[in-house]
Amino acid sequence: MQQQQTSASFGIDEARRVLTDVFAPWVQDLGLSVEAIDHEPPKDTASDWQPGAIQRMAFSERLCRHGGVVCGQALMALADTAMVIAILAANRGYRPMTTVDQTTHFMRAVASSDVLADARVVRLGRTMSFGRVTLLGATDNKQVAMVSSAFAML
Repeated sequence: MQQQQTSASFGIDEARRVLTDVFAPWVQDLGLSVEAIDHEPPKDTASDWQPGAIQRMAFSERLCRHGGVVCGQALMALADTAMVIAILAANRGYRPMTTVDQTTHFMRAVASSDVLADARVVRLGRTMSFGRVTLLGATDNKQVAMVSSAFAML
């Protein structure tokens, strides 16, 4: 893949391609899908709008610890992957990066449910980018975790 590939039309199809072509096979085994890309501010832009992406992690018993609860490791991988896609959306194309910090605050367990990750770019920089991810249970829309992260842009 090119070092940097920028496109004014970076959208959900390109995000899905990146999810399939760039991430490690074990990340693909999580059953992630890109639900939405948000890189164009709405016409009536509120001052708090931030570019981002929404991803879904399909429920699977393979992602659960004892008791049928989705494990924290899978939730953290979902948040990390969703933030990468959000940064690519804000950047309007592929750019290599690496996670340098991720802090996760788990708020409640989630069981027998898909999980949604709403990833938002707080600051898109030339050498560092920062974001936040809200993880939600897809069946009840209740918050599961909140995540903040920092990425070095390579």
